[in-house]
Amino acid sequence: MTMSLDWDAAAAAAKTFTDGWGPDAPGGAVIGFDIDGIRFSACGGVESLATLVPFSVRSVVRYASVTKHAFCAMVLSHPELIGLDDRLGDHLPELQAPLAAVSVGQALDMSGGLPDTRECLTLLGLSVYTETRSTELLDFISRQTRLNYQAGTETSYSNTGYRLVEAAFARKGTSFKSFIQAAGRRAGAEFDAPDVWNDPVAGLVPGYWRDDERWQLSSAGLHLSASGSMTGSAESLVAWLRMLMADAGPFGDILQRLASPRLLADGRPSGYGLGLRRSVLDGQDFIGHGGSHPGYKTYFLLDPDTNAGFVVVSNREDTNGYGIALQAMAALRGLPLPRVSTALIDGLYVTQEGPWWIKVAGSTVTYLDADETVYDDGDGWVSSRSASSPLRLRMDGDEIVGEVGHAARRFVPVRTVDVPETLSGEWVSPEGARLEIQADVLTMGIGPVRHGMPLTALGNGRFLFTLKDGPWTKRVCIHMLADDRLELVLGRARMMEYSRRH
Repeated sequence: MTMSLDWDAAAAAAKTFTDGWGPDAPGGAVIGFDIDGIRFSACGGVESLATLVPFSVRSVVRYASVTKHAFCAMVLSHPELIGLDDRLGDHLPELQAPLAAVSVGQALDMSGGLPDTRECLTLLGLSVYTETRSTELLDFISRQTRLNYQAGTETSYSNTGYRLVEAAFARKGTSFKSFIQAAGRRAGAEFDAPDVWNDPVAGLVPGYWRDDERWQLSSAGLHLSASGSMTGSAESLVAWLRMLMADAGPFGDILQRLASPRLLADGRPSGYGLGLRRSVLDGQDFIGHGGSHPGYKTYFLLDPDTNAGFVVVSNREDTNGYGIALQAMAALRGLPLPRVSTALIDGLYVTQEGPWWIKVAGSTVTYLDADETVYDDGDGWVSSRSASSPLRLRMDGDEIVGEVGHAARRFVPVRTVDVPETLSGEWVSPEGARLEIQADVLTMGIGPVRHGMPLTALGNGRFLFTLKDGPWTKRVCIHMLADDRLELVLGRARMMEYSRRH
C-alpha cells in the first residue's frame, strides 16, 4: 500500500527518548525500518556502567518475551511433529488434568489458563534470584491440578505454555536454540537462546534496574525456556523481522499466520495471536510484541499496510518499549495517539466473591497485580488497548463493570474492615512452603530473608499484601477457600493453595 510516511518525524519521536539516556547510565537503541532497509537509528546511554561503552544497534541484549513469536514460527514450521490442536498431554503424558487437556494453540495464545511458573514460585516464597532447572520445573508443573481459569474462556498472560511446548519438541529431538540460530543466519542475524541466565553469550551487555538512587546489576534464577530465552541486537532483530515481512522463502506466510486472530471457546477473537499481539492506533491495526526480563526491555511494532516497523531494545528496567514504538509509529503515519482516561473513580474495588480486585489511580488500573494505562473508549468506557491484558470498564454508579481478560466482572468499592483473628496461624503448601499470619501481618521466609508484610482486608475472605523481591513489587491476594484452606493469587498464577497447620 502506498501512503505518505514521515520518517523524519518518527526519528524525532524516538530521539526524545534516547536523548534522555545519558552517557553515564544504561541505555538502548531504536531502529525505524521497512522491507527495503533501515530508515534511521537512535541510541543513547551505555552498554555497561563498568566500561561506559556507548550503546549501539549492535549491542546484544536479552529479548525476553519477544522470543515468543520466533518460537511459534518454529511450531508452525513443524506441523508433522506437533499440531496446534494437539492436547499438551498427548506429548507430555505426565501432565495431570486439567492441564493435560489444554491444546497447544491455547497454550501459545494465552487462553489456556496455564498458571505462570515464575509467579507460582513467587507464591511459594522463592525469589527471582532462586536458581531452577528445566527438569525440576517440569516435574513441578506436572504436580499441578488447577488452571487459572477454564481453557478458552479468558485471555491472561502466562509463560508456561511456551515452556511446555518447548519440552515436547525437545523430546522429539528438535531444539529451539538450533532453529533460531539457523533461521537467524538465513536472515543475516546473530541469535542465541541460553538455557539459564549465567550461560555465556557472546557480546551480551548487562541489564540494570534502579534501587532508590542507584543502578543495580540484574539477574534471575529461572530456567529461561522458549518463552523468553533469545538474545541478540536491535540490528539482528530488524534483519529477522524484515525477512518475515518479505513473505518469501522458507518462512513464506509465517508472519501472517502468527498474526491471524485466535478465537476463544465462544468464538470471540482475543486479539492475541501466536506470540504476536494486535495494537490499534486511530482505527489502524498494527502487530508486535514486547519483552521484559529484570534489567532488559524490548519491543517491536509492525505496520502490515506499509511493511514499516520499529524495534526498541534497552538494558534498563524503566524503559517503556511499547510507548516508544507507538509514539514513533504515530509520528510516522501522522496518526493521533490515544487519549488516556480518568473516567474511573480512584479507589480499591473487589468483586462480591472470588479473588478479583482492581485499584484505580488516575489513568492506571491495577488488576490482580498488573498495572495498565487506560484510554478513552467512548461513552464512559475505558480500555487498556492491550491484547495480552485486555480490559474494558466503565462506572455504574459507584461500582465498576465491564470485562477483564474478556471475562465479565463487576467490582464494588472496598469497605474498610479489620483482619479477623481467625486468620492467624501457620499455613503450609503441599510443595513445602510455609507462611505465618499473626493479627494483620503475614510473614514469609527464613533467617535473614524472613520478612513481615501488613495485610489489607478486602472483605468476604480476601486480603492483600505487598511482597518486594529485587526489582519486582508484587501485590498478592489471599482468598479463603474454607476455614482451613486458602489460595494465593497473582495475575498470572491464581491457584497456589495452603492449608492451616493444626
